[in-house]
Amino acid sequence: MSEIKSRAEPGALSPRRPKLLYVATEDWYFASDTLPLAVAASACGYDVGVATRVTNHAGVIADAGIKVHPLGRMSRSAIGPFSQVRSFAELKALYERETPDIVHHIALKPVILGSRAARSVGIGGVVNSIMGLGYVFTAEDIKARALRPLVAAMLKSTVREPSVRTIVQNNDDRTELAKIAGVSADKIQLIRGSGVDIERFAPTPLPAGIPLIILPGRMLREKGVYQFVDAARQLKKQGVVARFALVGASDPDNPNSIKPEVLQAWAREGAVEVWGYRADIVDVIKQASVVCLPAFREGLPRILIEAAASARAVITTDVPGCRDVVEHGRSGWLVPASDVSQLRAALAEAIANPTICQTFGARGRQLVTQHFSSKIIIGETLEVYSSLRSRFCSPSTVAHDHPS
Repeated sequence: MSEIKSRAEPGALSPRRPKLLYVATEDWYFASDTLPLAVAASACGYDVGVATRVTNHAGVIADAGIKVHPLGRMSRSAIGPFSQVRSFAELKALYERETPDIVHHIALKPVILGSRAARSVGIGGVVNSIMGLGYVFTAEDIKARALRPLVAAMLKSTVREPSVRTIVQNNDDRTELAKIAGVSADKIQLIRGSGVDIERFAPTPLPAGIPLIILPGRMLREKGVYQFVDAARQLKKQGVVARFALVGASDPDNPNSIKPEVLQAWAREGAVEVWGYRADIVDVIKQASVVCLPAFREGLPRILIEAAASARAVITTDVPGCRDVVEHGRSGWLVPASDVSQLRAALAEAIANPTICQTFGARGRQLVTQHFSSKIIIGETLEVYSSLRSRFCSPSTVAHDHPS
């Protein structure tokens, strides 16, 4: 870790390290997506912690030198007014106790509740990362439509705060959120995802043998899982020789999660393989010829960036988030969302043309290296912290702007 150099006058007390607190709903999400950023911030001189619901990743986070503050009230599935009040009270009490200089909220619920809590206790700087507008803005069921005006009003208030920096991951979300908040789009910062380690996700040759196409991610309807299974089913009926695998687990906290018994039924049918959650995603991608994510909407799907970094061709949908990662006809295929026919055609073309997949994979790797590497994304986020610290935080704190 870099040594922190004091700017105080001789004989004066050395300035304390500025305190940076992340707030995320789940420890597993923080560990997979945000931990490298937190470690880099610590190396820059910040005193870093995370408040999150703890399942089984707190040890990984703590081993990286990041203090964990378990949240007992935060739940993605709880949307009732009493649960929101309890979550707000828990965050407010945490902020009063920890007195962070900057708090970084990750995902929609922490953004809405945490921003109000931060305002109520006078925190100097707030960063809000909206990882995608999510269920409330994408689903069309009664519950989502009922919540949408309330969430939009809360976002409008938050985005307009002068001491708040709002980050989105794709241009479509930037435009839509600016419209919701009634502000210019340049009020909202575009940082393309969490970045990937381009040395860990390195190019490898396409595997020999029967092509394997994987759909990695949580088993949710909005990930296009049903469309993927239907396309695989049709291709196998046509005699196409390939394997199709679902790599990921159900998410009981998400209302659109696919039930385990449905996944088990698909496995018995034989159209797709059901692998469940896999921690060794690097090795999983190495086994695949193509990575497919026919999602309905995303923030910026990390798995597609990891696949491209690994020189794998990608098949995904022409929707916000997904189309920001793939250049159609150059690094992969973009198909309309929910269109099984065009998804099936793209899969068939990829399976029949390994040379094209190899070419697309090489171009995808180049795209990631230029725009999506961890070094680039972390640097952009640290600049956000630096701008907040210089304008809104106590002058008694000091931190380096970049890791050495």
